[in-house]
Amino acid sequence: MRRRPETGSAAIEAAVGLPAFMLLVALVLLGGRLAIATQAVQASASEAARVASIARTQISANGDATTAATASLANQNVRCVQSTVTLNTTGFNAPVGAPAQATATVRCVVNLADLSLPGVPGTRTVTATASSPIDTYRER
Repeated sequence: MRRRPETGSAAIEAAVGLPAFMLLVALVLLGGRLAIATQAVQASASEAARVASIARTQISANGDATTAATASLANQNVRCVQSTVTLNTTGFNAPVGAPAQATATVRCVVNLADLSLPGVPGTRTVTATASSPIDTYRER
């Protein structure tokens, strides 16, 4: 009994398996990039809310929180195509003794175009919201 030679089967296997492996690697990179961006945006929102809650006035809270959120994203090497910070600091208008909070929402548009995956959009928006209490008995 003669066996057929398997000449060329490795090339065929590579031609079939390599694109599937590359797609898997690209999907892992996509998932990792989105997970890192989500964590960074959440941390940035938490920092912005905290900075806003310890500010002395509502006006300084808005400016300080926006600066803190932008710096936090930059420190974590998250490059947003576009980022916005929205603050709700109406808690500063509450009377002394009433519980209040500052809320920050950070929105970051992450660039995914360099991954070149079929069916994946060029950008993805990641949004996170965080709140921090304003000292109830602090003068406002």
